[in-house]
Amino acid sequence: MSEREIRLRLPDGSERRVPAGTTAREVAQSIGARLAKAALAAKVNGEVVDLDRPLQEDAEIRILTFEDEEGRAVFRHSSTHVLAQAVKRLWPEAKLGTGPALEDGFYYDIDLPHAPSEEDLARIEEEMRRIVEADYPIVREEWPREKARAFFLERNEPYKVEIVDDLPPDATISVYRQGEFVDLCRGPHVPSTGRIRHFKLLSVSGAYWRAKEGNPVLQRIYGTSFERKEDLEHFLWAREEAKKRDHRRLGPELDLFTFHEEAPGFAFWHPKGWIFYRELERLSREVQERHGYQEVRTPYIYRAELWKTSGHWEHYRDNMFLTEREDEVFGFKPMNCPGHCILYKEKIRSYRDLPLRISEYGPLARCERSGALHGLLRVRGFHQDDAHLFVREDQIEDEIRDVIEIVDEIYSTFGMRYRIVLSTRPEDYMGELALWEKAEAQLAQALQSLGRDFRLNPGDGAFYGPKLDFYVTDALGREWQTATVQLDFQLPVRFDLHYVDRDGQERRPVMIHRAILGSIERFAGILVEHFAGDFPLWLAPVQARVLTVTDEVKGYGAGVRDRLKAAGLRVELDDRSEKIGYKIRQAELEKVPYMLVVGRREAEAGLLAVRSRRGGDEGAMPVEAFAATALERVRSRAL
Repeated sequence: MSEREIRLRLPDGSERRVPAGTTAREVAQSIGARLAKAALAAKVNGEVVDLDRPLQEDAEIRILTFEDEEGRAVFRHSSTHVLAQAVKRLWPEAKLGTGPALEDGFYYDIDLPHAPSEEDLARIEEEMRRIVEADYPIVREEWPREKARAFFLERNEPYKVEIVDDLPPDATISVYRQGEFVDLCRGPHVPSTGRIRHFKLLSVSGAYWRAKEGNPVLQRIYGTSFERKEDLEHFLWAREEAKKRDHRRLGPELDLFTFHEEAPGFAFWHPKGWIFYRELERLSREVQERHGYQEVRTPYIYRAELWKTSGHWEHYRDNMFLTEREDEVFGFKPMNCPGHCILYKEKIRSYRDLPLRISEYGPLARCERSGALHGLLRVRGFHQDDAHLFVREDQIEDEIRDVIEIVDEIYSTFGMRYRIVLSTRPEDYMGELALWEKAEAQLAQALQSLGRDFRLNPGDGAFYGPKLDFYVTDALGREWQTATVQLDFQLPVRFDLHYVDRDGQERRPVMIHRAILGSIERFAGILVEHFAGDFPLWLAPVQARVLTVTDEVKGYGAGVRDRLKAAGLRVELDDRSEKIGYKIRQAELEKVPYMLVVGRREAEAGLLAVRSRRGGDEGAMPVEAFAATALERVRSRAL
């Protein structure tokens, strides 16, 4: 009798027939030696499983490597088991909590008698290397509940016992064994400890068990791991570089902005920082005006009735600042859309009036938790390059196309690439399901017609509509969510908005919410770190500094400063009685793009000795020639 066969469908659409009981590892080997060597786990009918799990039924299968997000998660979760095994070898009395993978690393919560020191982390790493060198197979076993509970109770692992007790009655209880180490775990894992060769323990912090205040505080040991040594080295370099670029440090150092306890979550912009901020606004305004946007300014405090009409009272009230006066409740606006609906409704609109593009840069406030505040990246008071487009349904695709053209123009100005994510209906949604499905389909269709790749993010839309989120990549390879485009069929219903169509009938417009920079405060913080405070000339608060060599040329230096300022450049004069080397170093520390050195020779010839932060000495040139070159770089917003 022939053995039973199952049919496997591969990612390229091809199919293979294999005997039932074939493992994913064997499938990988049949595809090719290179894939078999890189394989970490497999995805079978949507479930990530160990490579040695027997396959018993027809399935779609994908072999996962470190190049796959799910493959990296398996790799790093297995890294936590190597970490835990090492800790148990060094401190047998340690009690294990849980150890998940993170986007760029992992951690394990462990009950230790003391917080591990730097020396302790080095010892743990050394023990981890021994475990990796031993190349223990990582083997899955399924146990009855009683056996699992007794095993961990005997080994004084109370947190594991608690997890076992909390599992549903019908849950499959699995453990993973590597050498002498056994851990309660759902899995999956890489085939053996020898796969995890390049890792680094990063830090230690305290964490409540199961994130519940009042529970014991465990030691959370953070680490990261990579398949290739050079990737680990790059990650560690980028991590150190990120500390140097931290906008919370550079902002005060460069005299851009500060934060104070008297106003948590609100930035104090200094004169230089406000120049930088206004240049971002100016770029946004210039682009939007070319694309037909009309700027408005609406109130920032409204009666509670408005927020009830818009749905924010029900879905967003906890994030709003509220105040009560004369027995009435008012809310500070967290977003501009309700005010723009009021503006739209002030008069009868015709189909000829659409699309109507309204933009606003007014103040917004959101009641973020104090623990979530993070410099400019997470604030309570902010402004957006916000806009709302009121459009007919037949205009949606063209308007989405136009918005993406704006995104392209603005992000190319900063030399930043991006990717798009389509987020769909959340659980806490407002409105009719049919309208949501229609909005989601139209957003996807608009992207497909533009030939744009996008990733689906189910359940993460705004409460009033699906959205496109744009993730930009900075100089260190980090991603930031910035621009957003939201398609909204709900607010026009709630505010009873209409336009008169060609046939004289009233129809509802569709709203497109969009912000390109997003929160300008947040984007400013991202740019400080992206450029490490060394801004391109057009963004630099001080574009040039005139440096006098001797006191006798102070007058000439002041004249040069005044001529360049009159030409439209932001210029300072340093005529202190200090050595020129000191002045140059000071200007470089303050990241001034151009240092213009003037001594007796330059004064007599009417020249400048130009020194660029990026290019070094650029030679002597007339004041007007330098001004023309610099102004052209500013005009073109050159990087």
